[in-house]
Order: sequence, then structure tokens, then C-alpha cells
Amino acid sequence: MSKEILQRLDQLSQAALASGDLLPVQAQEEQLQDQGLSFFVRWVSTLAAKDAASVSIPGGPRDPNFNPFLPPAPALTVDDVSATHNIVLNKFAVCDLHLVLADKVFSEQLHPLRAIDFRALADFLAEQGGLGFYNGGAAAGASQRHKHTQWIPAAVGNGSLALYLDKLPAQAAPGTAHRHPDLAFEHCFVRLLDTQDATVLSDSLLQAYRLACTELDLVPGADDLLPAHNMLAGQGWLFAVPRSVELVEGISVNALSYAGCIYVRTPEQIERVRQIGPLGVLAQAAYANTQHS
Repeated sequence: MSKEILQRLDQLSQAALASGDLLPVQAQEEQLQDQGLSFFVRWVSTLAAKDAASVSIPGGPRDPNFNPFLPPAPALTVDDVSATHNIVLNKFAVCDLHLVLADKVFSEQLHPLRAIDFRALADFLAEQGGLGFYNGGAAAGASQRHKHTQWIPAAVGNGSLALYLDKLPAQAAPGTAHRHPDLAFEHCFVRLLDTQDATVLSDSLLQAYRLACTELDLVPGADDLLPAHNMLAGQGWLFAVPRSVELVEGISVNALSYAGCIYVRTPEQIERVRQIGPLGVLAQAAYANTQHS
């Protein structure tokens, strides 16, 4: 993904903020430590606006089949970037340049991720770094059925897999699966190839995802849909977590929660995360790791 595309995205973002099509991000946060891992627990104004938008419309709650990606809002969409995906600024962003990479045709969110999905992500990850992520199903924090992944740039305070790196083998061979010793829930890390070639990285991501699904017994059912799960990719690793529920005592848990940023709907929920502990929240939203000691 060229710098020109990022410049176009930045220009689009500024114009959309000025027009009101994109909401500014305002946050209240605390940083919490849990077993040596550092988490941001953050109330973000855009998520409160997202909740309000889902119910506060003429005639009552929004149609559950409403699809904001067919078509995506023109004021938030960068044209002529990908043949397979629309690159859309997330209206309810958690940070600057929070992108949605949505299929140009409808596909269920819980269909297994494909080569074209990872190629769209790799176009950003290979040259720009940052974090790619996927909320696979409602129980994993997805609010839309239309298949999409997301990307956020590398920046202070943004979600990242960096918090796990000191307990993962630095010299792990690409394509090998690993567990983090401090995580008491089912998960899998797979080492990625170190490359800035988007095509090569895309292949590495796809193979890593398939290996993680095998390791975690994430198998499509008769409807060809996978069980709910989160996938995150960045900092040289792919990270997958099977999910049991979206909400932990009213706190919504999605992929970014597993990247060190737990986003809450009210400032009061920050204190609840402190009481449970960030790792406790993540564990309750996943499945217990019976091999964790």
C-alpha cells in the first residue's frame, strides 16, 4: 500500500471530519497492569455514538439486516484501491485512520477468511505495519454480518501485539504455533514471515490462520460458518482466540481487547475492568485453557 494511498486516506479523513460524516475521537482512559502486561481501558465517544445510532432513528431500532457496506458511504470510501474490497474509514473509529476493509460483494462474516481477505490486509501491513484484526461473529464483537477485516496504524496507545512479545520465542520459525504462558484462555500465536512483500505476507497470513484454526479446532459447521473467534495480525505474529461470549458483565470484548485496548461503553465500566482485571475480562469472553498452570 503506497504512501499516496495513506495521504488520500488522511485527506479523506480531514474532509469527512469537517463535513460531519466522520466523528471525532474523544477518549477517557486508564492504564492497568495485569501479570506484567499493560492494558489501556478506554471510553471512546464514538462508541457511545454508535450505540445511540443503533436505536435512535425514526421509527424505532435500526433494521438488524441494515448493511452499511453495500454500498459504503462515499464520503468515507477511498476509490480505486482494491478490486475485491472497499477501503472505508470507520465512522465509529477508535483512533485516527481506523479502516474497514469490506468485501465488495456480500459474504457472511463467519465464513473462513480467504486469500483475498489477507491480501487486502497485507497491502497495509507489509509497508505500514500497524495491526490488522477480525471480529469473527457476534460473540467475537462483530456488529455487521458483511465480511470485513479492519486495520489501525502503529501509534502510541493503539492496539498492538507488542505486549506479548517478551514471552514469545523471538527466534521462532515462520509457520510455527505457540502459546503464551500468561494467558489462561484458549489461543494460538503463529509466527509470520518477516517481509515487506505484500504477496508473500498474504500467503504467510493465510497459512498461519489455517494453522491456528486447526490448532484451536475452529472447524466450519454444516452451514460452512466457523465458530466465533478473533484474529489479529501484526508485529510478526498472527494471534487467534476462540470466543464464547461478547459481553463480560456488560463490557463488550472484541479483537482490540486482545491487543491491549479494552473499549468500554461508559466511564463507569473502567472501574469494573479494574475489579475483574483485564486478563480476567479476556478469559471470561473466551474459553478456559485447561493446559494453563
